[in-house]
Amino acid sequence: MSCEPDLKLGLIGDNIARSRSPLLHRLAGEQHGLRVQYDRLIPRDLGEDFDAVFARCAGGGYRGVNVTYPYKERAAAKVIVEDPLVRAIGAVNTVLFEPDGPRGCNTDYTGFIAAYRAARGEASPGVCCLIGAGGVGRALAFGLVALGADEIRLVDSRAEKAEALARDLRAVSAASKVAVFAEAADAARGASGILNGTPVGMVGHDGTPLDAQGMRGAAWAFDAVYTPVDTLFLRDADAQGLETISGYELFFWQGVHAWAHFAGLPLDEARLRVALLERGEAA
Repeated sequence: MSCEPDLKLGLIGDNIARSRSPLLHRLAGEQHGLRVQYDRLIPRDLGEDFDAVFARCAGGGYRGVNVTYPYKERAAAKVIVEDPLVRAIGAVNTVLFEPDGPRGCNTDYTGFIAAYRAARGEASPGVCCLIGAGGVGRALAFGLVALGADEIRLVDSRAEKAEALARDLRAVSAASKVAVFAEAADAARGASGILNGTPVGMVGHDGTPLDAQGMRGAAWAFDAVYTPVDTLFLRDADAQGLETISGYELFFWQGVHAWAHFAGLPLDEARLRVALLERGEAA
């Protein structure tokens, strides 16, 4: 019996030892009787840079890869991006290796919209404070525009990143007001939604981008971090009475959407969610 996988996938990123993406895609494959190989590819552990790892995947029989922090914007520069909205986002987290070259898409964007709708239905995001203007932050910002946010207040430790994102958002839509703030506490004041689009709170990046005091009066909070799921940011938000949406929901929906690109096969989403919980941490 051949041990070759039916579908070879991978994840390129740092701090991904606890990622559940391998488990999600293996379980998705099981729904169709497919053996899925999904490799964690950490450049520093492989002794290579991102470009070398990406090239090895492109020529190594991979159908595609997911890309996570801190490589999403670098990946966007290496692929064909057909969707003009994804080109505007400037970051990709899902890459397909096609005969005519690698193609990129952004399931963080679609996954965030799905996670928000699942939690809050058709409710407007309102005025939103978004902390982080990097790869995932950009996807969240464009998602907020699609969801009809009244105002998006951007904060990033690198002011030029926030300013660049603000320009790009204004170029695609005038419906949402966009402003740049130097401090998260100022941006959060009077906001309805508070979003963490930074790695702060994940394994290896302890802390929170905004203290509990700064969350008072808001209605909802979202954290893109999902390792761990129960971040200090979300615990503080919950203690202040905010409705919370965890990074696990973004992980789940971006993974479902990535699977559709990789395999082109439908999923029983409820069954997948139960299986993920039953099987626990990725092996």
